[in-house]
Amino acid sequence: MNSYNVNDKEFINSDMYKNFLMNNPSEGSLRVRAYAANQAIPISGLRVVISKEIDNNNVIFFDGYTNDSGLIDRVKLPTPSIDSNNLDAPKGIIYDITATYVPENINLYYKVNMYENVCVVQNINIVPSMMDGGI
Repeated sequence: MNSYNVNDKEFINSDMYKNFLMNNPSEGSLRVRAYAANQAIPISGLRVVISKEIDNNNVIFFDGYTNDSGLIDRVKLPTPSIDSNNLDAPKGIIYDITATYVPENINLYYKVNMYENVCVVQNINIVPSMMDGGI
């Protein structure tokens, strides 16, 4: 499986990405909150990668770190449009989140459903090791 970054100019101009955007012309946003101790201690420096498999290729939409407040705020992601005349459940799209906390060698994986004009919050709870004094 090849891996692409969504900011790569060559990838942006590819037919694969253009078709993906045709099927997902709207956008939603994702907020990531990382913490320990039952949300009492924010985790800064947590590496978060948001990706999606498209045509057997891994596409990275975001790769960054939480701030001092343990947040990554409002990552814009492509989503299907919602048909307001449709009484069925709205169409969504699933993205993968990989969170890596290096000091503890912790890797966490999540799947998140994204919808048009919705800000989804993904909470990530880090349980530090007590052997090394924790956070």
